[in-house]
Amino acid sequence: EGNPVARNKLLFKSADGTATTWLWDCTAGKFNWFYDIDETVHLIEGSVIIKDYTGGVSQVKAGEAIFFPAGSSAEWTVPNYVRKFAILRVPLPRQVQFAKRVYHSLKRLAGRRNGTDVKPTMFQSG
Repeated sequence: EGNPVARNKLLFKSADGTATTWLWDCTAGKFNWFYDIDETVHLIEGSVIIKDYTGGVSQVKAGEAIFFPAGSSAEWTVPNYVRKFAILRVPLPRQVQFAKRVYHSLKRLAGRRNGTDVKPTMFQSG
């Protein structure tokens, strides 16, 4: 609805091409968006009203962040103007995610058996 005008600028692309960061802005209007990759958004200026596929509505304002997983969709309503910083990332295939979790679990288990389990360190100011 309306006549939203959007602009974007690529800021960074990872060496493997799986992640990018962008600046994006848009004038007032309403549009639907489908996310084919994961997108984390931090609003820099303005606000948006997000309606998800279930009909849930959220208002996101400058200084707030929202995550859109690959495969999701949303209706964006921009009341006036919005500017965002976005991180887009191609998600790993499920088999690779599973293998990665197994690897890290086995690594932790092996560390405990060898008595080399790493303890978290607390940092205190002052």
